[in-house]
Amino acid sequence: MNRFFYTTSIRLLAPALMAWMGLRARRAGGDWQVLSGPRFGYYGGQAVEPKAPVWVHAVSLGETRAAHPLIRALLDQGETVLLTHMTVTGRAEGANAFAADIEQGRVIQQWLPYDFPGAVRRFLAHYRPCAGVLIEREVWPNLLAAARRQGIPMMLASARFSEHALATSLRSGSVMREAYRSFELVYAQSLADAQRLEQAGAQGVRVSGNLKFDVDLPHDKIARGRRFSSDLNRRVVVIASTRETEDMDFADAIAHFLRREREHGSELHSPILFVLIPRHPQRFEEAAAYLDKLGLRYVRRSVLLQQGDSSTSAIQACRDVDVLLGDTLGEMYWYYALARVAIVAGSFQPLGGQNFIEASAIGVPVIVGPHTRNFEQAVQDALHAGAVVRAATPVAALQQAVELVDAPARHHKMSDAGLHWVQMHEGAVLRVLSGLAEIRGHKDSGA
Repeated sequence: MNRFFYTTSIRLLAPALMAWMGLRARRAGGDWQVLSGPRFGYYGGQAVEPKAPVWVHAVSLGETRAAHPLIRALLDQGETVLLTHMTVTGRAEGANAFAADIEQGRVIQQWLPYDFPGAVRRFLAHYRPCAGVLIEREVWPNLLAAARRQGIPMMLASARFSEHALATSLRSGSVMREAYRSFELVYAQSLADAQRLEQAGAQGVRVSGNLKFDVDLPHDKIARGRRFSSDLNRRVVVIASTRETEDMDFADAIAHFLRREREHGSELHSPILFVLIPRHPQRFEEAAAYLDKLGLRYVRRSVLLQQGDSSTSAIQACRDVDVLLGDTLGEMYWYYALARVAIVAGSFQPLGGQNFIEASAIGVPVIVGPHTRNFEQAVQDALHAGAVVRAATPVAALQQAVELVDAPARHHKMSDAGLHWVQMHEGAVLRVLSGLAEIRGHKDSGA
C-alpha cells in the first residue's frame, strides 16, 4: 500500500473510525473532544505561539509518563514545549505533571489531529514547531510527510518495536517504509528494537535506552506516601496497573489469601493492606463492585483525599480495611511510597506488561507476571540484577509478595538492587537531547 491508498482508505473509513473513537471515549470517560476543531487541525482564534516550540507527542498515559524527564530537561534549557496526546488519560497526566508550566505558557497542550493530510498540515502550520519528538511508537504517515514538506526535523525517541509490529509494518508496504524513513534520527530502547526498526525502513537508528530510567522523582509525593505508611504502621503490598480481568483475578487472590489465613487461625495481628490500582479510570467502578461482591472491606483513595490526605480519619480508614482501591490518577509514586512490595500488573494476561521502573527507582522490590513483551529487555536485565522476580499467576505473585514482606534480608537486597539497576541505566534523556540538537543544527545549516 502506498500513501495515496492509505489516505483514501482512512477517508472512506472515517465515519467508522469516528464512531470507534466515540465508543472508546464513552467507555473510558472524560472529555475526549472526538469531533472538536483541534482534532481536525482547526484552532479558531487561538494565537500562534511566537516562539517555535519543541513538539513532543506522547499518545497516552504511559508515553506521557515516559516523556516527563525529557520535557523537564527541555524546559530547563529554556525551550517552549508543545505537548500533544490522543487520549484523555495522557492529557490528564500531562496537565497534572506540568500544571505550573502550562499556566506560565512554557508548555502548550493540544490534541494530535487525526492523520488526514489537511488536518496535520494545518496543525504544523499553526504551531510551527522547530522539531518534533514522537515517543515510543506513534508513527503516522501523513503527519510525517507533512513535517518533511514543511522542513520540520523529526525524531522517534525511546522507540520499542516488537516482532509483531515489524510484521504489521512490512505487510503495510511502502506507506510505512516511507514513514520510518522520514525520521532524521531514531533512538531505540534496545539493540533488538533497533534492528527491527532498520528492517522496517528507519535510518540513523541508535540505541539510547529507555527514557523511563531517567526518572524525575516527585519527592513531595514520595515523602507524603512514606509518612502515611509510617503513620499507618501496616505492611503494604501494592498491585499496580491492573488491566482487563486482572482486577478480578487479584481480588480473588486477596480473598483466597485472607480466607486461608482466617481458616487456619493464622491471621496476622497487623494484617497486610493490599492496594489495588486499576490502570484505566473506566475500571474503577467495576473493581469496586467486584470487591463488594467478594465481601472484601475496602476504602477508596478518593475518599481518603476528601478526608484529608494524612488526616487521622484517613489513617484509621486504612487500618479498618483489607484493600485500598486506587481510584485516582497521577499518584503512582504516592502508592509506591506506601509499598513494602509492588506487583506490577498488565503482565498476568497477554497484554505486554506495564512500566515497573518507577517502583525500582525508589527501592521497592517488584514482582511481574509472565507477559512482559513491552518491557522484555528491561525485565530480563532487572531479573538478572536481582531487582525483580517473576510469578506465573496472580495467586503465586501474591504469595511471593506476602513472603517477601516478612523477609528483611531478601527485601533489603532487592531494594538496593533496584536502586542500583536504575542508576546504571540512566542517560537516555541526555542522548536524546544531544540528538535533538544535532537534527536542529542540520535544519539551521540547511543540510
